[in-house]
Amino acid sequence: MQRRSFFSTTLGMALASPLWSSQLSYAQTTSSTPIIRPKVLSKGDTVGVIASGTAVPDPDRILEAQRILNYFNLKMKLGKYVNQGSGYKTRSIKERLANLHEMFSDPEVKAIFELRGGYGSIQLLDHINYDLIKQNPKIFFGFSDITALHLAIHKQTGLVTFHGPVLLSPFKGYTADYFQKAIFATAPLGELTNSTDEQDIKPKHPLRTITAGKAQGELIGGNLSLVTSLMGTPYEIDTKGKILFLEETGEQPYRIDRMLTQLRLAGKLGQAAGIIIGECNDCDSTGYTWDYSLGEVLDSILGDLNIPVLYGLTIGHTSEQLTLPIGVAAQLDANRGVVKVLATGVIE
Repeated sequence: MQRRSFFSTTLGMALASPLWSSQLSYAQTTSSTPIIRPKVLSKGDTVGVIASGTAVPDPDRILEAQRILNYFNLKMKLGKYVNQGSGYKTRSIKERLANLHEMFSDPEVKAIFELRGGYGSIQLLDHINYDLIKQNPKIFFGFSDITALHLAIHKQTGLVTFHGPVLLSPFKGYTADYFQKAIFATAPLGELTNSTDEQDIKPKHPLRTITAGKAQGELIGGNLSLVTSLMGTPYEIDTKGKILFLEETGEQPYRIDRMLTQLRLAGKLGQAAGIIIGECNDCDSTGYTWDYSLGEVLDSILGDLNIPVLYGLTIGHTSEQLTLPIGVAAQLDANRGVVKVLATGVIE
């Protein structure tokens, strides 16, 4: 398919056409791809809402997302195949790809929000038209399974994307505050840390310093399972000199150990300037498969890297969630349990 004809096709033609192949661009992509920042969002803007992993056929869940957008005074453009199409919760690659391409090509859409994670985003990566995204940079938001898209889009285009809540996240006040600060203002996010209640003897979201110190670099990372799944592919994570953040949920310690060990053996942990491990819900050891706790796993693998390491930041599958702009310079202070975002993720 010629690029010129691609831009002239309608959504329906895009669905009927062969999947876009970006294989020719792999050799041209390097870790030094210039950073592209999307434009800041304004009240009244139209937002494209898609589900690149698992679909959301339930109209009541779509209404939940609409309420979130109403709160921020944003208009919804729902992807055609979010709540209809093949399958029930697993739309075809062509359908999900058509939604993604449509939102990046539509000039009225100023940002793209994922409804949920689930599974399936990784299937899209070698079919995405990255030139389309690069020529139409927009705010792109999500987490969990959406990690695959974050890493691929950032590596192939240099676009700053936002690791943060999906529209079906709880969106409590703390989450909403940082969501809004990240994309409705051009000021850097500044210092980020977990929400606290000074009257609590045992904090709801405790932080622990695994290795003390400070480090500075661009933020990169996401869900641990997705990060490891992309190893050996053109979308493999680049951690050299960067602040690596990883989050996970529902994985037993031995599985966390296996994934972190894979990253260690690949040099991805040792190359990082600093590491943040997110609060890991439902990651306790059960049964007799492995007798290490999660804390012991983290200490044994990350404790000897001689770089700052912080555990417990609310950056993923948590009831309260911070937003991290991928590709933006930040400083990790593991002693204080603080990440300071030094530059803006959006521009005027």
